[in-house]
Parts: sequence; C-alpha cells; structure tokens
Amino acid sequence: MRFLLTTVFALLLAGQLNTAWGANKQEKRLAKSAEVFQQIMDTPDKGIPVDLLARAACIGILPSVKKFAFGFGGRHGAGFVLCRKNRGKGPWGPPSGFSMSGGSFGLQLGFSATDYVLLFMNPDGVDKLLSDKFTLGANAAVAAGPVGRTAEAATDAQMTAKILSYSRSKGLFAGLALEGAVLKPSGGDNKALYGRKVDPRDLLLTGNVAPPPSAGPLIEILSRYSGRKTRKAP
Repeated sequence: MRFLLTTVFALLLAGQLNTAWGANKQEKRLAKSAEVFQQIMDTPDKGIPVDLLARAACIGILPSVKKFAFGFGGRHGAGFVLCRKNRGKGPWGPPSGFSMSGGSFGLQLGFSATDYVLLFMNPDGVDKLLSDKFTLGANAAVAAGPVGRTAEAATDAQMTAKILSYSRSKGLFAGLALEGAVLKPSGGDNKALYGRKVDPRDLLLTGNVAPPPSAGPLIEILSRYSGRKTRKAP
C-alpha cells in the first residue's frame, strides 16, 4: 500500500511539473513573439506598414522556426495567431497556438532559424486556417508583404492577396512569398497556456476566452502599431 501511494504521488507530481513546464514554455514563446514584433517595428523604414496592420483581420507570429537541409530540407516551428474580435473589426483577441512545417527537395545543406509574420487580410480565411491542414498558397492566396512606413508602394498582387508573409533571418527583414508551408492548430500548446482544453475557434472566431496575462505585452504592442483598436468594416 505504501508503495502504491508513493507511486500515485510521484505520478501526480510529475504531471503537475509537466503542466507547469508546458505553461512556462508557452509564456516564453509569447514573450519572444512580442520581442520579435517589437524589433521589426523598431525599424519603420523596413518594418510592416502600419496601415496594413490596421486593416489586418488576424496576425500570425512564429519566432525562430528551424530550417534544416541535407539533401532533403524542411522547416518546423511554432507560434501564435491572434485575430480581431467581431469578425476582424474589434480589438485583438486571445492567442491560439499554431505549428508550421514544410519540406523541400534539391541540392541543399545547412541550418537556420527564421522568424515569420503572417498578416491575414480577410477574416473569412480563418475558417480554412482552423482546418487540420492549411497550406499557404494552396488554400489561400499569399504574397510577399511590402515593407516601409506605408503600403502605398504595394503592388496589386500584394493588395489583393488574402495573406501577406514576412520573414526575418540573421537580422534581415523582408517580404517573403512563403508558399507550401503548412499551418496547424496546436491543441497541446493551448492546453498548456490556458490550463485546460480550449477550442481554437473560441479563441480566434468568437474571442470569448480571456487571454492569459502573459499575452498582455503582445496584445498591447499589436494594438499600439495597428493605428487604432478597431477598424471600419470593409
């Protein structure tokens, strides 16, 4: 009996420690996401145009996505997507965890870590994003996002794309036509962050879940650079 009780206690303690570690991991990732976005916007001549941020319905930030190549190449990483409440017209809602993956073939060799930022310009695209497998370029038109203080120099293709993508590697930030990458909702990351199972739809479509305190800095930065907390309906 004593051995059984000791075993049960050890398992409970291990579960609690694992939950705490998972939550801490997600909190650090949120802090890194806020840091990445702030650093990008600290260079206004090469940052994301604020008028595009004001129009965006959702934003995805995936810091330090690992890319490896040894004949066959691939990328994998995780981050968060946040959407404006009220179908893209209200303030920024709670974050939902997402993972990114993808592969490539060809003569290649190396390893790198890249930060990605995705602007979802149409709130209707969120429904597709919440499917089990959302492929950039296949499920929605994606284009390299323009950089600078405003989007006045953006091309017609950029202004009509449903998703604008950006990347930062080795300190260089630029628009990138990130086609072929796969985004998936991460239920495990959400459970670790919120302490319970949370449906990504409740986070991104209805926004009726209170964001965790650790998401406060990221939401504040997004609100500051969006130009205003709400935007006019399209």
